[in-house]
Formats: sequence, structure tokens, C-alpha cells
Amino acid sequence: MPDPATGPALIQSYLKTLAHGPGVYRMLDDQARVLYVGKARDLHARVSNYARPSGHSPRIARMISETASMMFLTTRTETEALLLEQNLIKQLKPRYNVLLRDDKSFPNILVAKDHGFARIEKHRGAKKKKGAYYGPFASAGAVNRTLNTLQRAFLLRTCSDSDFETRSRPCLLFQIKRCSAPCVGRISEADYAELVSDAERFLKGRSTEMQETLARDMQAASEAMEFERAAALRDRIKALTSVQTAQGINPRTVAEADVIALHAEGGQACVQVFFIRAHQNWGNHDYYPRVSGDEDPAEVMQAFIGQFYANREPPRMLILSHGPDDTDLVEQALAERRGAKVELVVPQRGERAELVSHAARNARESLARRMAETATQGKLLRGLAEAFDLPAVPTRVEVYDNSHIQGTNAVGAMIVAGPDGFDKGQYRKFNIKGADLTPGDDFGMMKEVLTRRFKRLLKEDPERQSGAWPGLLLIDGGAGQVSAVRQILDELGVGDVPMVGVAKGVDRDHGKEEFHRTGQRPMALRRGDPVLYFIQRLRDEAHRFAIGTHRAKRAKAVGATPLDDIPGVGATRKRALLAHFGSAKAVSRANLADLKAVEGISDALAETIYGHFHDGV
Repeated sequence: MPDPATGPALIQSYLKTLAHGPGVYRMLDDQARVLYVGKARDLHARVSNYARPSGHSPRIARMISETASMMFLTTRTETEALLLEQNLIKQLKPRYNVLLRDDKSFPNILVAKDHGFARIEKHRGAKKKKGAYYGPFASAGAVNRTLNTLQRAFLLRTCSDSDFETRSRPCLLFQIKRCSAPCVGRISEADYAELVSDAERFLKGRSTEMQETLARDMQAASEAMEFERAAALRDRIKALTSVQTAQGINPRTVAEADVIALHAEGGQACVQVFFIRAHQNWGNHDYYPRVSGDEDPAEVMQAFIGQFYANREPPRMLILSHGPDDTDLVEQALAERRGAKVELVVPQRGERAELVSHAARNARESLARRMAETATQGKLLRGLAEAFDLPAVPTRVEVYDNSHIQGTNAVGAMIVAGPDGFDKGQYRKFNIKGADLTPGDDFGMMKEVLTRRFKRLLKEDPERQSGAWPGLLLIDGGAGQVSAVRQILDELGVGDVPMVGVAKGVDRDHGKEEFHRTGQRPMALRRGDPVLYFIQRLRDEAHRFAIGTHRAKRAKAVGATPLDDIPGVGATRKRALLAHFGSAKAVSRANLADLKAVEGISDALAETIYGHFHDGV
């Protein structure tokens, strides 16, 4: 009798107790790592398919051969199973599932209405602020372009409430005709509200109607010889026209939809998503889900839709290049997420088909560029391995740098590069915490950074199975830095991780870098070597990230006050105290009665603030 330790025999052994009904199953290897997560209308029937000895695709056959155990969870409905499946895939990232790797949130435009004069701003995250939200936009650039248009066309403010309240004269934005200066009374509240209303009509897709109205108003102003008003109206019309031109596609028959097109080639896939809102194109974004190459388009599309909308509200319609495996089921799941009907469409003709064709062309071209870049990146990584005699071609290169000013606001930074280029989702910053460090001690800072980094790696993945372990460390420094880092790695028990120090070399000039390795003489690469340029780009990116992190920390420190350390004093109460007393120093000297007089400060909090500055008395 065959040993049921792995493979079809093992799967067959589960069928005796497995119920008929919807649910989710997990396949695990002999290290209890999840290989695959799937859902089924009938768990018994689905799992019995895996128990067959043949008839599987190469990917599924490999997965079955590695399966050493399975886990099951029954659900009430198949829709519930689909939602659970996609959540588990996002959480566990199984090796054999189609996996959406880029999961960032998209920005919106917020017309904030918690003030008499509404402001416009870019917004990410939970929609907790009072106001109207418009989006999503595919990128920060798409939002910024639209915000610039709203400023030029409607003269709406973007300043914070605190800036608004403290201004005594108009800012530069008023001078360059980007704001109507409500802060100093250059426009009435009623007239400003009319501008806000016009801006929201534009964001709702009623721009053509608005342009016609503006054109009539401009003509009337011109006939009345109000030439300054006519010129202002003309500028608003030009601003609206410019954003429509930049958007490119503005469908007449599609008010709200996401257009999703898939192109697969050479074992890779690209999914292009266009956001259509209010009959306007609000940008597009490309995704490269992890695939093995033998999945059919319907499987990839269903996996992508499930993961993409797991934490996002879907629009009323998805216009697709390929239908998913279970269209009705996906529509039900999306409708639950949205709280209203969601329609999936695979158009064959008309404007919708043109939208899909355009998205598919973008997907095809994006994948071709990525494949070319990946080939170049792979060649550079092989060049790194050859140049430094590495035991294997690195699939993950980590580059470290520090930044500080005479030891203050010190930060360490790590960037990551691999076969797909810079992996910004893996970048890490380290606030230097060592109290015993001498200001400016770069060796000490590097020791703290690497110790924290590798202690965490050893805790999370001691067997080095996850791909999170670097194939090469690049350190900014010469022989002394390399020797110190090697000692740190040896103490942590990871001395086998390859490491190279990059020193500036003669005259600290690009192209004259020296490379230092433990126990070997310094070496250099010839000028013009692509590998040398590659290393320079890696080092410059690490330096850019470190400097940016340091500046952000320094800016935060500049805005800090002693009030930040008082329990119960958040941003709102901090503003109230500073507005009332003028400075944190004045707050520290205030008596208890004065503190109690500040709006929003309770008697108990006033006593806490007073005690904080007077030794708890």
C-alpha cells in the first residue's frame, strides 16, 4: 500500500471525512508552509480531483506532489468561501496561487467641509473626515494635476485651517491667481460656496455643462465691458479644457467603471486598470501578478479581482478583457463589498470594447517593457555575481546607508533591489536608538541597524526559506567599515552572507570607486562597466532614501513642542493651547485658572498640564 505521506494518496485519505458543501481548503508542505489556498462549492468533489494520479497541469502536479497535509474550513455559502479564500491568499501569500504583489491604496480628492470656507486636498486611507470624496485616482500625479486644475479654475484654498486663521494678507497663491483669498475677506462666504459647488459639479462629470455656462457668462461680461471678469472666466474655461485634454479618454456612455485588461506572455502577466469616474479618465495603473504561466486567463482574472477589491470599494461596473471563472459568484461577492449591484461586462463591440482594447494595448506594451527591463536587470545581477565571486546570482541586494547632522536625528536606511529593479515596498528605515552612541559614530549606527535587521530575520525565517534573506549586502564604506560589519555578522551567526564595501576611491569621484571584501585586496571595475553604473545607482538610491528619511525626522523634530509629551494633549488641543497662549513656553508658565479657561481643555486636563510643568504639584 502506498505511503500516504505526500501527494495523491495523502489527499485521498482526507476524502473519508470530508463533507459535501462550500468551504476553503489549504494545502501545506512538510514544513507546514501553505502551498495553495482554494475555495469550492463542494469541498469533497473539489479535493477528489486532486486525488487523481494524472490529468493535472505541471503547476498543479508539482503542488500535489509537495502536499503533506491539508486544512479545511466550511462556510455557509460559496460567496463567503470566495471572500475568505481571497483574504487568506493576501495574508498567507501561497506559492502556487496567483498573487497580486502591489497592494497600495489609491488617493482621492477631498472637499473638506468642516470649515465655513471648504478646502481641497489629496486624501489617502479611511474616509473619516467630514466632506465629499472623489476618486480613486490612479496615482498622486493624477490627483495633483486635477488639484492644480481646481485651483486655477475655481480658486479654492488648499491651506490648513491654522494657516487660514492666522493670515493677515493674501499668500502667493492669490498673487498667481490660484486662490480667491477667503482668509482675508477677498471673497464672501456665499460667493466662495458657489465656487465650491462648481468644483464639485466638475468632479461629478458635468464639465461640459459648466463650460457652456462659463462661455455665456464670459460673453455677457465682455459685452458689459467687464474685461477683467471676462478674462478670469476665460482662464477658468482654459483650465477645464486642459485637464480634459490630459485625461485622453473621456467616455460618453460609461459614467463609472474600472476597465481591467489582462495580457500574459512568456510566463508573466500584466493587468492594466483604468479608473473611469464621472465620465472622466482618472488615470491607470499596471500590475504584475505572480503567475506560473500555465493558468488560464479566467483564473488569473478571478484571482486578481478578488484580491484587488478585498480592501477597496468596487465601482458599479467592471469592464473586462476576460471573464472570470465564476462571474455570478464574483458579482455577488463584489455586491456585498459595495452594498449595491456590481455588473461584470466583457464587451464585444461599441465604446466599452474600445476601452478594453485600449487597456489591453497598454497591458501588452507595459509587459514588453517590463520583460526587457527584467532581462537587463538579470544581466546586471549576473554581472554582480561574476565581479565579486558570489556563490550564486543574488535575487535580493540590500544596500545600507546612514544620515545625520553631527549625530542628531540619526537614521539608518535600507533599500532593496532584485530581478524587477528597486523593490520600494521592502525599503526600511531605522531610527537610531542607542543612547550610548557617540554623536556621528557611523560604525555604531551601522552595528545597531544590522543587528536589528538580522535579529528579526533570524526570528522570522531561521531556515532562510522565504526569500527575505539577502544574496548580497552593499555597505557604504572602506576596509574599516567592512571589517566592522563582518564582525557584527559573525557575532550574529550570519557570517556567510556576502558583503561588499563601496568606497569613494581617489578624489571621491564617480567611476573611481574601490570595492572592499573581507580578506581580499581592494578592487575596482573599469570605467564604463554597466555593473559599475548599477552599483552607483544602488548607492545613490540608498543615499537618497536615507537623506529623505533624515529630513522628515528633522522636520518633525523642529515642529515638536513640550506639549507633545503630555497625556491627553493631541493635535487639536495643542493648537488650542498655542492659539490661546502664543507659545509652549507661555503654556508652561500659565496658572491653573488660565489653563481651565482654554476652550476644549477640561478641568482635569488643565490639572494634568499644570502638573506636567510643575513637578506634579
